[in-house]
Amino acid sequence: MAAKGTGKKIKITLVRSPIGATERHKRTVKALGLRKMHQSVVAEDNATVRGMVNSVTHLLKVEEA
Repeated sequence: MAAKGTGKKIKITLVRSPIGATERHKRTVKALGLRKMHQSVVAEDNATVRGMVNSVTHLLKVEEA
């Protein structure tokens, strides 16, 4: 388990619309906090968030924050 407060963050941006995606992918995008196109959120870089990002990589752009 990683130590709390390591401070690593990633910036996640929605670059493609989830309209044609499966319902599961739509829920994943919403759970990441993304609602509109080109909206960005900064999230902790941990296994949970990375797993969510990996399931919808075709809809997102990910950068280090």
